[in-house]
Parts: sequence; C-alpha cells; structure tokens
Amino acid sequence: MNKPAGKPSAATPIDRFAAIVGDKYALRDPADMKPFLTERRDIYDGRAAVVLKPGSTREVSEILKLANETGTPVVPQGGNTGLSGGQVPLDERAVVVSTGRLDKIREVDLATNSMTCEAGVILQRAQEEAKKNDRLFPLSLGAEGSCVIGGNLSTNAGGTNALTYGMARDLVLGLEVVLADGRIWNGLRKLKKDNTGYDLRHLFIGAEGTLGIITAAVLKLFPAPRAVETAFVGVASPQAALELLKIAQSRAGTAVTSFELMTRMGVEFAIKHPPGMRDPLASPHAWYVLLELSSPVPFGMREAMEEILTAGTDNGCVEDATIAASMEQAKAFWRLRMILPDAQRGIGGSIAHDVSVPVSAVPAFIEEASAAVLKILPDSRPLPFGHLGDGNMHFAVCKPEDGNRAAFLAHTKEINDAVYAVAARFNGSISAEHGIGLMKRAYLPGVKDPVELQLMRSLKAMLDPKGILNPGKVL
Repeated sequence: MNKPAGKPSAATPIDRFAAIVGDKYALRDPADMKPFLTERRDIYDGRAAVVLKPGSTREVSEILKLANETGTPVVPQGGNTGLSGGQVPLDERAVVVSTGRLDKIREVDLATNSMTCEAGVILQRAQEEAKKNDRLFPLSLGAEGSCVIGGNLSTNAGGTNALTYGMARDLVLGLEVVLADGRIWNGLRKLKKDNTGYDLRHLFIGAEGTLGIITAAVLKLFPAPRAVETAFVGVASPQAALELLKIAQSRAGTAVTSFELMTRMGVEFAIKHPPGMRDPLASPHAWYVLLELSSPVPFGMREAMEEILTAGTDNGCVEDATIAASMEQAKAFWRLRMILPDAQRGIGGSIAHDVSVPVSAVPAFIEEASAAVLKILPDSRPLPFGHLGDGNMHFAVCKPEDGNRAAFLAHTKEINDAVYAVAARFNGSISAEHGIGLMKRAYLPGVKDPVELQLMRSLKAMLDPKGILNPGKVL
C-alpha cells in the first residue's frame, strides 16, 4: 500500500535569502564565510547566518524586502578594508550583503566629466578607467587595490588628495540606493546644479550602511595631470612642516595636491617593512614631509617645486630635500608613506586613532597628545603621521619595544580617552576619515551636539524603522 506523500518542508528564511542570489552566491560553510567575518586588525570576531553576493540592484532590493519582512539584520560589506568595525556582523542571525559582484562601470561620460560605477568596483579600477579616458578620479588611499566604491562612499573616505579635491562626498554627483524596505532610490543624476529640495546624497554618504545600501554612484572626474612633481623633505618639527605648507600654498595654490607628515621613527619602520626600501635623504631628520604638486598644464611644476623648497630653506623650515627624478622614485617615496599602517603590525601592536583638528592646531595637538599618552605609558612610542594639509592625523601609539602586547593593549580605553580629549580641546573630530562603526560608537554622545545626535536618531528611525540595517553601528 502506498503511503501518502508528506508535505514538503517549509523553506527556512536562509533558504529564501539564498534563492534570491542562487546557491552559488549564498555562502553558508564556515570556511567560505570566514573572510567576510574577520577584519584586517583582528579586533572583532564576526558572526552571521549567511553571506549573500547579489549580482544586481534588483537582487539587493529583494534581499532587503525579505529582511524587512522577517526582521533579519543586514550588514552591507564592500572590500572589508574598514578600520572601525562597521563592516563586521555580530549577530548569528545576520545576513552579510557583499557588493563584490556589483562591479560594472556602467558609463564614462566625458562631456559631463563623470563616471557611473556600481558599488563593488575596486577603487584602483575606477582610477585606471578614468586614466584610460584621459581623466583623473582623485580619491586615493592605501587600500585602493582592494577597497570598493560603495565602501568608500559609505565611510566618506578621505585619503591623500583630500587637500585639493575633498573627501569622497565631494566627488559624487548622484547615487542609487536600496532602502531598508527594498525600495530603490534612483538618484543617478549627473547635474552639478540641482536645487530641487533636500540633497539626499549626503544622508547615505558616510552613514556606514545604516540608512540604506549604496548600489551605484555617479562620480566626478577631473582633467588628468600633465605635470607631477614629488619631493621628500626633512624638517625639524611639525611647526616647521606647517610653515612649509604655508609657503607651498602661497606659491602653488591648488597645485599642492598632497602634503603628508611623517616622523623619523615612522620612516625607520617603513624602511624595515619590507626590507629593501631606502631612506630618501642622506642623513636622518626628526620629521619629514612628502609634498606633491600636480597640474593639468604640462609645464611649470618643477620650477614651482624648486621655488617652494628654496623659500623653505631660506625661511629655515627646510633642512634637506630631494625631488623625485623619475616616476619610479616618486612611487618609492609614496611607498614609504603608504606602508606605515601595515608596518605597525611588525612592531608587535599599536593603538590607532584617526583624528582631525584645524590645520593650524596640528603641531600643538601632536605635542599634547604625545604628552598625554606618555603620562599613561612612559615607554610607549607615539607615531603621528598623515595628512597635515587637511588636519587629519593618524595618531598611532606603538607598544613599548620590549613590552608585553596584551599588557599594552589593556590600556586601549585609557589611551583612547586621552587622545580624544586632546582632539576635543582643539574642536577636532574623533573620526576624520575611517568612520564610527563599532570602535568609536560609545564616544559619539560625548562629541556630538545633543540636537545633532537626536536628528541622527530620528533619521535612522524614519528610514529604517525596524532597525535591520547594520544594527549597532554608528548609533
């Protein structure tokens, strides 16, 4: 006798999510999921139910409709290069939405100097596409070979060219965003002038995926530089570097596209990691400036650089300098600067800070923050470096040379409190370009105006009433 067929088992919520993207792009095996659950500093240990890799805006929309229906937490993730933990899922029910397959450059429009990219386009690829079309996309940072446009915009990335071109938000004309309930906002406009009410772009840029998921953007392009000059300069102090910045800007204006500050200890770390890198100057100096001039006009930059360095020498703020004789030498100068975040790993650990203060206050901030840290841990090694031209300092505190790593890291909160307190005294920011994420969330109420914080919470409640988008981040 034949038994009646049983009812098919009901699909689980995870099965329903997987059906949207297909099993191939729904990762459930712990080994497959691991790269999406860990971050580069190994501070947070992520947990999630599944990693989804949608291939279209429509699939992102379907994922969010289902998440909204089921109350499932959704954590958007780009290149997973964030340094504040904003991309890490911390709920075993969570769905990670990786934008890696949203990797099309939809259009390059030279008449409007714009490029429309999907969120998963790697930053370096966007730069190269612009260059292929004799244009410049100026956003540039150390992780540009792996970070993606969506993540850059979600964290409002800064980088080495913010001095002239601004932050990520300054490089966007339009956005495409999927909202928490799955609706798609198509704001992919190329207009430089559009006074038709609220400019919604800026709600989502820098929101770290807590208000919606950016799926595409119209990016601004600029004329490609025809002349670039790069100098590595030895100076006695941050104040001397600031004097050089004033000289450079008075003589070259917006052609000063990068102005980076480093310490001698930082250069020594960089030279050792990896071996084979060379010290650019014949003798050591307490501080260094990496200065770059660029222009779409194919002449005049060499003379401008020489004039700046001569004036700096006459002024007493330049001790020694060398101008790159080739593109390869310029790249070698930049490698010394860009490798500094990774070089800290080779010294047994550091406590990192990404702060900004008014440019004129940078020397005093460095002095006071260093003193505050050394009062807590006299043997620790402050390592300030970064974008002096726009006031953004990466203030790392390195482990004592022979100290115990765990004992050192146990002082993290105390050191954070001290550094952020100094930044606050100068009316600075506790997060210049890395975002709030998890790492700085607890500090936000202490540095935000109460009305500002209330408005942020109101926006979150309106756009994501069920709290499913990147829960626990920022707010």
